[in-house]
Amino acid sequence: MVELAYLAAAVCFVLSLGGLSGPSTARRGNTLGIVGMAIALVATLPATQSLAAFAGALVAGGIIGAVLARRVAMTAMPELVAILHSFVGLAAVLVGVAGYLAHPHGALDALRVIHLVECFLGVIIGSLTFTGSVIAFGKLKELIRSRPLVFPFRHGVNALLALLTLACLGWFVVAQAGLPLYVAMVLFGLLGVLLVMGIGGADMPVVVSMLNSYSGWAASATGFLLGNDLLIIVGALVGSSGAILSYIMCKAMNRSFVSVILGGFGAEASGPDDRAEAFSKKGVNRAGPEDVAEMLKSARSVIIVPGYGMAVAQAQHAVREMTELMQKNGTTVRFAIHPVAGRLPGHMNVLLAEANIPYPIVLEMDEINPDMVETDIVLVLGANDIVNPDALENPKSALAGMPVLEVWKAQTVVTVKRSLNPGFAGIDNPLYYRDNTLMLFGDARKMVDSLVAQLKGTVSH
Repeated sequence: MVELAYLAAAVCFVLSLGGLSGPSTARRGNTLGIVGMAIALVATLPATQSLAAFAGALVAGGIIGAVLARRVAMTAMPELVAILHSFVGLAAVLVGVAGYLAHPHGALDALRVIHLVECFLGVIIGSLTFTGSVIAFGKLKELIRSRPLVFPFRHGVNALLALLTLACLGWFVVAQAGLPLYVAMVLFGLLGVLLVMGIGGADMPVVVSMLNSYSGWAASATGFLLGNDLLIIVGALVGSSGAILSYIMCKAMNRSFVSVILGGFGAEASGPDDRAEAFSKKGVNRAGPEDVAEMLKSARSVIIVPGYGMAVAQAQHAVREMTELMQKNGTTVRFAIHPVAGRLPGHMNVLLAEANIPYPIVLEMDEINPDMVETDIVLVLGANDIVNPDALENPKSALAGMPVLEVWKAQTVVTVKRSLNPGFAGIDNPLYYRDNTLMLFGDARKMVDSLVAQLKGTVSH
C-alpha cells in the first residue's frame, strides 16, 4: 500500500509539472502538487518511529509555511525560493551524516561501499546547495553585492577544491572515518560560496534555477540513502527539470551553460566603459506625468515593459487600470516580457496574472521585438538590464551578447525609475541618454496612479 501511495504521489507530481507549464492549467497543476504531497506525507506514517515527533515537525513546518505564504510578497519570491533551496541542501547534509553515524563501520563489501558513497554524495551535494543558496539569497536580497567576485586563479581554486573532495571520497570509503566526510562537506560548501559569488547579478535567475536542480539531486541522493522510492523520483524530477530550465534560460540570455554553473568559467571580465562620462555630461530628457499622459492619449500603439521596479512598488493593479483606460480610448496595448524579467523566471507573468491582465496581450521577447519599430510609445516600468542596448552594441559590457527587449527602436521610450542608479547587474544603461527616451522619475505605483488620473479625464466612451 505504501508503494502504491508513493506511485500515486509521483504521478501527481508529474502531472503537476505538466499543469504548471501553462497559465490556463497552472491552478490545476498546483492543486495536483498539493494532493501528491499530502499522499506522500500520509504514506510516510507507517515508517515513522515516533508519531509525536512526526506530528510536531508537521505542525511546525505547516505553521512556518502558512506564515510565509501569507506574509512574503511576490517581489520577495526569488529570495524565498533561494532560501528554501538551502533548507533542502541542509536536510540532505543532516541525513547523509546521520546515515553514516547509524552504521559507522562494517565489512567493506559492495553494499557497504554503495552505502558510504550514498552518504558522501548526499553530504557534498547538500553542502554545495546550502551555501550556494544562502549566497544567492544574499545577492537577491541585496545584502551581498551583485557584481561577480573575481580574483586571480579563482577557477584553479575551484578545481582544487573539487579534486580534494574527490580524494576525500576515497579516504572516506577506505578508512570509514568521519573526518574525510566532514572535510569534504566543508570543501564543497566553500565551493558553493565561490561558484555563486563568481556569478554576476544579470545571471542570478539562472543560478536560482540551477540551485533548484541541485536541491533535487540532493533529495534524490537522500532517497537512495533512506531507501525511499518517492524521494528518488521527486528528486530526479526536480533535478532534471531545473537543469533543463537553466539550459533554456542560458540559451535565451546567450550565456554558456557550463560557464554559468561553473561560476563564470571562461567568461572574460568586462572592461571599463569609456562612454560613461560622455553620457553623464549629456544628461537625460525629463518628463512629468502630465506630459506622458498626453502622449498616451494620442498613441495608437503602446507596449508596456514591466520590471522589478513595478514589482517592488506593487503597481500591477494600477497598470491594469491604465491599460483598460487606454484600450477604451482605442489604443492597442500589449506587454513585453523578457525571459529573465524580475529576479526569477515567470516573475512578471505571475504579477500580471495576479492583476487579471489578459494573457493574450502578454507577449514574450521574441514575439514582441519585431513590433518595436512600429510602436508609438514603449513604457518601461522599473526595468533596467533587460532593456539595455549595450547588450547588443557594447562588447565590453557585462551584458554583451544577451538578447534584450529592443525598446529604443520605438518612436518614443518612457522610462519610469526612481533614479539613474544601475540595475541589478551593476552597470549603467545608455538607453536613458538617448534622444527618443524620456525619464519619468518616481515610484512606479505613484507615477502610474498619476497617469491613470490624467487618462480618466479624457477617455472617449
